[in-house]
Amino acid sequence: MSARATGVGNIRVIVNGAAGGGRGSARLAPHLDRLRDAGALEIRETTGPGHATALAREAAAAGSTAVVAAGGDGTLFEVVNGLLPKDGGGPALGIVPVGTGNSFVRDVGLADPAVAIEAIVAGKTRLVDAMLLEDDDRVLYAINLVSLGFSATVGSLVNRRLKPLGVPGYALAVFATLASLRPFRLGFMLDEHPAEQRDVTLIAFCNSRYTGGNMMMAPAADPTDSWLDVVTIAPVTRLRLLRAFPHIFRGTHVQLPEVTTDRARRVSFAPMGMVDVIADGEVLGLELRSLEVLPGALELLA
Repeated sequence: MSARATGVGNIRVIVNGAAGGGRGSARLAPHLDRLRDAGALEIRETTGPGHATALAREAAAAGSTAVVAAGGDGTLFEVVNGLLPKDGGGPALGIVPVGTGNSFVRDVGLADPAVAIEAIVAGKTRLVDAMLLEDDDRVLYAINLVSLGFSATVGSLVNRRLKPLGVPGYALAVFATLASLRPFRLGFMLDEHPAEQRDVTLIAFCNSRYTGGNMMMAPAADPTDSWLDVVTIAPVTRLRLLRAFPHIFRGTHVQLPEVTTDRARRVSFAPMGMVDVIADGEVLGLELRSLEVLPGALELLA
């Protein structure tokens, strides 16, 4: 049986040419012939923020059997927001990592673009969880990580100035952001546990393990287990954070006394006003009210 016969069918590939320091389209190009073996192919390139979401919605409405996000974490975030919510069917999600961070793909065996293409051609899928974020006036979805505090400041700097540097840009942003290190107070409730107030440097709600490419924020996270892994870093000095930073690449930071880990299916937040929130590599200004896991929300080609 030919590869085409076992492929997905009607595929829309959404390419962020600006991903990977402007090399997204060039990184995808060598794989297009093989990708065509998966079925009828429509390739659309994004023109600006939010366009990938619109293209994914159009593809779902047109009956595409798969939508492929070709870019980085931000492109994946936008495509996921175009595919969710889903009521039953809808397109499968494919990923070709040609961006900068490419964090989520490390957990699902798709970090190599060639391997990701073969997964799309094979047409086999697995269900993965997603996260639903409720703001004062909108609902958003994420697949990798939602974080507040120091990490959001770092992500903002990466997006504004350091994206062309690739993964090293995230580490550079950490060092550059140390000068403005400030803890903040956050009120929240995990599931039905008592509400609490914590002074934190950073808090991350993780569906998968990695952030910023190869930083293992939540080493125990699993995007198929129907749980969010919550990682909190208490107030620390700049020097202490600097010395602890290398641990995150091995996931051993969770063993440090300043770090607390929890698990939850839903998180409710006390009113906090507009704050920077990093969601899958995108820094957003949100009045975050709640966050919850959506078990098996996406059918992933993997």
